[in-house]
Amino acid sequence: MKPIRILAPQLDLLSEIYNYESLLFTRRWHEVGEFELRINRHKRHTELLQRGNLIMLGASRNKVGIIRHREIELDENGKKTENWLIKGIALKGVTAQRLVVPPANDSHDRTNGPAETVMKHYVNNHIVNPVDVKRKIDMIVLASDQQRGSTISWESRFKKLDEELTEISKVSGLGWDVILDFQQKKWIFDVFEGRNLTVNQTENPPVIFSPQFESLKQLSFVESDYNYKNYGYIAGQGEGEERRVVEVGEAEGLFRIKTFIDARDIAEEDENQQALPESEIIAKLQQRGQQKLAGFAQEFFLEGQILTNSPFEYEKDYDLGDIVTIQNREWGVTRDARITEIKEIYEPGGFQIEATFGESRPTLVKKLKQELAQISGEVRK
Repeated sequence: MKPIRILAPQLDLLSEIYNYESLLFTRRWHEVGEFELRINRHKRHTELLQRGNLIMLGASRNKVGIIRHREIELDENGKKTENWLIKGIALKGVTAQRLVVPPANDSHDRTNGPAETVMKHYVNNHIVNPVDVKRKIDMIVLASDQQRGSTISWESRFKKLDEELTEISKVSGLGWDVILDFQQKKWIFDVFEGRNLTVNQTENPPVIFSPQFESLKQLSFVESDYNYKNYGYIAGQGEGEERRVVEVGEAEGLFRIKTFIDARDIAEEDENQQALPESEIIAKLQQRGQQKLAGFAQEFFLEGQILTNSPFEYEKDYDLGDIVTIQNREWGVTRDARITEIKEIYEPGGFQIEATFGESRPTLVKKLKQELAQISGEVRK
């Protein structure tokens, strides 16, 4: 199995472990991934698997997690089954430790520009170079800004930094991560672009995941309109008849499916407390509406177990964030979708890969968060 290196937060190597029972490491393009390790307590170096330490898969500087949780049980089988369950988050999950705190002279932290620039603006303001030095995380530095992605305007107020980065990632298609730099002894925040590997492009060799091409072992497909909305009433500031409301959407008649979007958190004043032009406020509300409606799109969920001996080699022919073609001719299904999640499963019996193409199926917790966000207007989920 792939070795696991245990590191101190300052990137000092503490030990290596080879003979664990199992490891599930989940990488995510838009969101924060996690890991789960099982290992017998009586094996060497398990005492170093302490909360706050890091684990790294082999020499992969982009497959790093922070230990957040440990548990163990003892049963009648004694030492043989006395296993530690070690859980944690991917290194970029450290951004969840910060809220977007507005500057002293403004109600929101506002910025605009290429999506990469916007993401790095928020990481810089709230982790790398915050006004309050107690909020600074010394280990994190920013990679150079290459100004990738579409131009967006963004404003945020007391929202979790990781959730804002996730939203910008979904809007722009860019991924984000925190990787290790052993030379600098730093954690590097950076933004990434996936490759287009679909069947109809000619720039890159195409990747087609299909049972017929012996590249997929399992595939599940769901399409649904249950959550679908295509027309929104976006309500900004004000009360009753005085509340500002704009509409977004083109659908008509039977095909129009409406929703209400609470956007009272969108400011109508600039950083100097001067009233913004009405046209600018309306544009902000419309942008919020488009972002929200994107979360109510027609749902296509594709999940599959990729054959490890398929014609395509993981991390060479395809990787997390790439856009590929998924096909099952017998179902009449052909979709181009981004690989948004990869689960790497290491067990004594072998190595497996499970992938999510496009959006992942929402959990009950995520659905509840969406409903609460809709009521409060505090989160754009």
